[in-house]
Amino acid sequence: MHKIKKELNMKTRFSLISFLVVFFVAIVTNVVSSEEAQMKIIGIIGGVGWVSSIEYYRLMNEMVGDELGGLHSAKILMYSIDFGEFSKEERLADKGDWELIRKTMIDAAQRLERGGADFIVIASNTMNSTADIIEANVKIPVLRIADATGKVINKSGIKTVALLGTAYTMEQDFYRDHLDKKYGIKVVIPNKAEREYINEVIFDELCAGKFYEKSKEEYVKIINRLIKEEGAEGVILGCTELPLLVKQKDVSVPVFDTMTIHAEAAVKYALDEK
Repeated sequence: MHKIKKELNMKTRFSLISFLVVFFVAIVTNVVSSEEAQMKIIGIIGGVGWVSSIEYYRLMNEMVGDELGGLHSAKILMYSIDFGEFSKEERLADKGDWELIRKTMIDAAQRLERGGADFIVIASNTMNSTADIIEANVKIPVLRIADATGKVINKSGIKTVALLGTAYTMEQDFYRDHLDKKYGIKVVIPNKAEREYINEVIFDELCAGKFYEKSKEEYVKIINRLIKEEGAEGVILGCTELPLLVKQKDVSVPVFDTMTIHAEAAVKYALDEK
């Protein structure tokens, strides 16, 4: 009799343990499934240029994997623009004719929307200047790179930053004024000769996947002058290819890598994180 009771107790314990294991697995599976269900689809307008688009894709997937664990990755749709044709449209835009380049950006956004993207990330600082016109032509939001960057700079407590990027990004008000008026950040930019050099390196080298030590040295020299003469407390790498050339270790002040900042903001938005 005692032996029978002992066997029954063993069976009861085994059944209880089995139930708890199944219950725990069900809870974990349900939580993971819930996280997957809530993850928004990121729509990336890439190809401008493709070198940084690769990094956006890598960063977003790594960040989602870090956040959710296991084999999780980001839900991404990317439309990659032919930069050869796009560069011709950019030259027209430089002369004041924005019609073709705007059509290209709107077309890319609409393709992503039709594909099921929940929001749009423009993988280019310069082309974030078209965010308003894109939002006017689609029903999904655009996550602006200047907003993501402005929030990070505000958290750092820095009030004056140097801005490096394409000539358009450095010279036009869509980026500088936005940081000033919305985030209270003073933006200083290189002089005309420096801007021309920075722009040349971006289009002739970085967008083609070419990274030269001499170019990095010149960029660092420009940044150091802005720190010494213009009071820059930090530097915005305002072209998504620039973080592939200039690193934090190269500069004595905080570096704001807009590509990584933008990718992180997109992942947080996709996962409904505040």
